[in-house]
Amino acid sequence: MTTALVTGAGGALGRSIALRLASDGHAVAVLDITAAAVEETARLVEKQGGTALPLTVDLRDATAIDGAFARTAEELGPVGILVNNAAVYPSRPFREVPLAEYDDVVAVNQRAYWIAAQAATAQMVPTGGGAIVNIASITMHGGWADLAAYVSTKGAAAALTRALARELGPHEIRVNCVSPGAFPTDAEKIHPDPEEYHRFVLERQSLKRRGRGEELAAVVSFLAGPDASFVTGQTVEVNGGWVMS
Repeated sequence: MTTALVTGAGGALGRSIALRLASDGHAVAVLDITAAAVEETARLVEKQGGTALPLTVDLRDATAIDGAFARTAEELGPVGILVNNAAVYPSRPFREVPLAEYDDVVAVNQRAYWIAAQAATAQMVPTGGGAIVNIASITMHGGWADLAAYVSTKGAAAALTRALARELGPHEIRVNCVSPGAFPTDAEKIHPDPEEYHRFVLERQSLKRRGRGEELAAVVSFLAGPDASFVTGQTVEVNGGWVMS
């Protein structure tokens, strides 16, 4: 197997992805801005018999991202799988968003995806290829009020996926995107009434239950693995039948 690197691996979905890739046999570098969270993910990976490298990284810092890739290559081997998952999710009306907050969202949700993809590609090309999976969001389809910065960066993740798939295909690097629906995560805490939000979600989904992190991770595992060897440039919706494409 190869080395995988997962950003935002201290959160619920990133942790599920890291655990699944480790169970597939990959050594996993797990990145997050919160040391305690990323160390817990690494502990869980190791508890199930896997190999993990916890890295506390602020994805706003391009030098720190490059350093994380260098350390991963040194300790685990060249990165063959990248999962760009980290995101920030501030909520406020568009007209009230300070430019500094918008820049922060772009730095984490969009610019860091670009920097990580460049760093991963530099390690993948000499080794004969690899797989990049970008995490987008259901919100990019319908547009959500009070989330304009987040929604626009998630749309950018899907667009970047298509551009990189076209350009990196000759190097045997596959680039795909996963667009999750409303999975239960800490991000939901921005909604003032959790029960009402839960009902809102289930009314719109075809499947009348909330998704589980391991269900999203299974799709990432497929796209990163050999069974998807002829799949690139695609966005896969994992949302219980809320948005259908």
